[in-house]
Amino acid sequence: MDALIVTGAAGALGHAVVAQFRAAGRPVVALDRPGERLDALGAQDGVHAVPVDLADRAAVHAAFAEVDALPVTPDALVGLAGGFVPGSLAEVDEEQLDDLWRSNFGSALWTAQAVAPRLAARGGGAIVMVGSRTAVSGAAPVAHATSKAAVVRLTAVLAEELRADRIRVNAVLPSTIDTPANRTWMTPRDVERAVAPAAIAKVIAFLCSPDAAPINGAAIPVYGDA
Repeated sequence: MDALIVTGAAGALGHAVVAQFRAAGRPVVALDRPGERLDALGAQDGVHAVPVDLADRAAVHAAFAEVDALPVTPDALVGLAGGFVPGSLAEVDEEQLDDLWRSNFGSALWTAQAVAPRLAARGGGAIVMVGSRTAVSGAAPVAHATSKAAVVRLTAVLAEELRADRIRVNAVLPSTIDTPANRTWMTPRDVERAVAPAAIAKVIAFLCSPDAAPINGAAIPVYGDA
């Protein structure tokens, strides 16, 4: 049975994406760092949890070997894994840069590298990555914005490279997402303007669907009113 792979599945947006596809009857392979949140997700019907350090290339390829043993065949990858650390130019240091580069860009690159031959072998599929509004415009934390900009460029590069294998690669660009973590600092007005994870999940589901067949290499704004 065709299934969706979701990285960063244990996060707020990950839960929304998993719920969106499970509501449509699609099995989901949930990849994230080991922990109680992933365990709880894996206890849900139709969800296969695979713990992995998504910033580690060898670990990602080992995790996909585990996925190969599951009774499902992935036809799409949604790469939600990533991190956020605020910081101006003067505040960026080696540790922050390395962490964000590995968690944002590295996780997207290694999972795409692992899934591409598997999608090609089944005749094609879809990859959806998550960039950020700050990757393409406006003031932003330096290391986070530039690592997400690399994800957006990776999307365009892979859309061209994988086109012959009938693999479509697109990205969504969220602004502020209405999550419990973000609500710790958001004002009531910020909450009103933020985008609900479920709304972004619907856009992602469309990009993974046959209806989105003409769309490849796009970076779709999901800014809401933020």
